[in-house]
Amino acid sequence: MRTQTYVHRDPALVKAVEELVLEDFKGASRSHYKPREKYEWLGDLKTRIWLDTGDAVAAENVWGPEIEALTTNNTLVNQVVQTGAMDELIAYAAREIRLASPGIAVQDLVIEVAFVVNAKIALGLVEKFGAHVSVELHPDTANDVESTLVFARRYYVINPSHFYVKVPLTPSGYVAARQLSCEDIPINFTLGFSARQNYLAARYTGPRYVNVFLGRLNSLVEENGLGRPDNIGEKAALASYEAVKGLRESRIDVFTYQIAASMRSGSQVPVLAGIDVMTIPPKVAEQYLAMELHRRDLRRHSSKELRVDLEPAAYEKLRRLWDVDNQFVDFVEDVVERRYDIINGQDLVNIANNHRVNLFNGWTAHDRQMIRAKGKIPDLKEWPNAPVDDLMSISALEAFAKDQVELDMRIEKIISGPHSEIRY
Repeated sequence: MRTQTYVHRDPALVKAVEELVLEDFKGASRSHYKPREKYEWLGDLKTRIWLDTGDAVAAENVWGPEIEALTTNNTLVNQVVQTGAMDELIAYAAREIRLASPGIAVQDLVIEVAFVVNAKIALGLVEKFGAHVSVELHPDTANDVESTLVFARRYYVINPSHFYVKVPLTPSGYVAARQLSCEDIPINFTLGFSARQNYLAARYTGPRYVNVFLGRLNSLVEENGLGRPDNIGEKAALASYEAVKGLRESRIDVFTYQIAASMRSGSQVPVLAGIDVMTIPPKVAEQYLAMELHRRDLRRHSSKELRVDLEPAAYEKLRRLWDVDNQFVDFVEDVVERRYDIINGQDLVNIANNHRVNLFNGWTAHDRQMIRAKGKIPDLKEWPNAPVDDLMSISALEAFAKDQVELDMRIEKIISGPHSEIRY
């Protein structure tokens, strides 16, 4: 599905959708939850806690006033939509949007309704918990700077006090997120997997947050038989934190913080204590809260402390997840120097290629179809020359896109079927 950007910039449509999203929104609540000591221990080490869920019930079971934010994504929103809980909203939103934009094409209507659903779910979390919420863009915008700018700005305007906007880590995403950061829109630059990806982001793009999806890196090693999966993702996350923190402390123009994302076990929490932010699924939070721990058990670890056990060839391939070498730093400084000349993702790719930095693979439509069919964890044998971090980023994006297609199909079925006249 391809967006027609001019449709989604139409002032009448934008105003109608904004009013629709904010309809019945009562504002952010004040937290009435009891403190949790184990969350406070993380706070003592300057780690901020987010929950990785759009499910208010699951969040409430592990909530505490120490939790700052929640984060949603296309997969989590799709899970809600497939239950049927949003069907009446979808039908109502479609009718209201058609009134504001007569003749809107079905594919553009679906994208607008999906935008409404995402924003409504996020506002529901703001209303219940009074927390910040990261909202995710439609995957179709990932490789288009202008579409990313349009929808990110629209999300932010809905609730500038509580919304962070997720922009996926692609060449176009780097460029779009830079512009948005210059506009003081807080960007959660998502789908990151390495220290070098995030070093470039912090130095050139300037988002509020960057990520390492560490659980998926451990799964990559396990499913590809590269050695022991222990500590691969944790090492990459801590190395990225150290690189980003070093920039933040040495430069007055870097304000980026590191998120440890895709956490799979409560046992990972003590290992990552001290990182800027943890995005924790509710089941992982439950495991952490149930652990027999003392305050003295939590301390900061460095990436160099974490040993990894990989086959030699695999280590050489995967070390780029945590290494930021001088060649890469030179490339980044060239990008920063030429920042005003970079207007699209290909410009960034060209600079990387000129420096012989293997950061962007240049995925074809056929490549993306193959990756989407495989799922979140790629088979490295199929992509022997692709940079692992970029391969993981495109795999994550295509996994979200697959779920978005399922979500979009349900929306299209509802807005074209007998339920399309339901009042919300």
